[in-house]
Amino acid sequence: MCSLRIAPHRRWGRLLGAGKRREGLEAGVDGLWLAGIIGVVVSVMLFVIARPLCMAMGAQGSVLHNAVDYVRAVVFGIPGMLLVYAANGIFRGLQKVRITLVAAVAGAVLNTILDLLFIIGFGWGVFGSGVATLISQWFMAVVLIVPAVLWTRAEDARLKPRLSGVLSSAGDGAVLFVRTLALRACLVANVVLATHMGVQVLAAYQVVNSSWNFVLNMLDAIGIAGQTLVAAQIGARHEREAMRLTRIAGRSGLCGGVAIGIGLMIAGWCASPLFSQSIEIQHLITVGMMVVGVTLPLAGWMWAVDGILIGAGDYRYLALTCMATAAIYVPCLAAIGWICDAMQASSALRMALLWLAVNLLFVGLRAVFNGFRIRTSTWLHIAH
Repeated sequence: MCSLRIAPHRRWGRLLGAGKRREGLEAGVDGLWLAGIIGVVVSVMLFVIARPLCMAMGAQGSVLHNAVDYVRAVVFGIPGMLLVYAANGIFRGLQKVRITLVAAVAGAVLNTILDLLFIIGFGWGVFGSGVATLISQWFMAVVLIVPAVLWTRAEDARLKPRLSGVLSSAGDGAVLFVRTLALRACLVANVVLATHMGVQVLAAYQVVNSSWNFVLNMLDAIGIAGQTLVAAQIGARHEREAMRLTRIAGRSGLCGGVAIGIGLMIAGWCASPLFSQSIEIQHLITVGMMVVGVTLPLAGWMWAVDGILIGAGDYRYLALTCMATAAIYVPCLAAIGWICDAMQASSALRMALLWLAVNLLFVGLRAVFNGFRIRTSTWLHIAH
């Protein structure tokens, strides 16, 4: 499961922050409909271009076959995941954030269990990982959409799509569409490289990836409070307070990353035998968990700031920087694969380099871009 956050429409936080609860909920409903539409379009597009996309990333032979299987298995979970993020926007605006944490943790646990069942139990390999992600994403969507609908009805807000509202959200939706494609390309590239590095690296990668997604959901939950408070301050036009809360949220994400990263390293050291009977795979899991744990503070800070920029409606900047990240990141992954082959690197070194790339390039580049952005006041004025 990947933590690709698509934003709620900027009007939600502004309307709810201004005390217009019913109007904010109706804008949120429009966003749900738009998320579903975008999700279907993205899913169909990625399913159709799965093979040329993976070939463009350098996949060949069995690696190409496995990568295409993964993409085609996982893509139809995208509508569910986008509905999750749209529903999260409603709950954050209502400051009912506990349910988003419950859904994130339950989805991550389910994803990990299904990964083990499908990959190791059923022997489905990469395809099994994609199916596990698809099921988990739709599970979280159901968990969140049902109460969102109930709360919307309780406020006597409409549930039917309103063309003007959906079209209003669609202006941002096109940008979010591009952002989602860019981030998805990076995550597919990870699977392509892991597959290229060998069966053992791939098996360990799937375990570490599930753990990574689990802790990212925890970090996202930490950032929810900051995102909600900042969006409300922007809606109320208290920009100085919004900047102060942004700095606090970033530090909270950083500290959360330190604490959770230590726990993840301990888990990687002690719990790897639970995931595989192979000593080699256990060792690779430990290596991956250690790398992720050490670099998690950076992810914690980035996730908090990223969420705040999303809540502020700074979609075009986020889309452009995610495209730039993908343009740098995917060729770097290809170079890492080539260097490892040329050096005849050990599986442990390959595993370490893969996760260093994920956390220092994929996460790190976005952290640099987001850091430059919050040093200005431009993003504070977009919502107005």
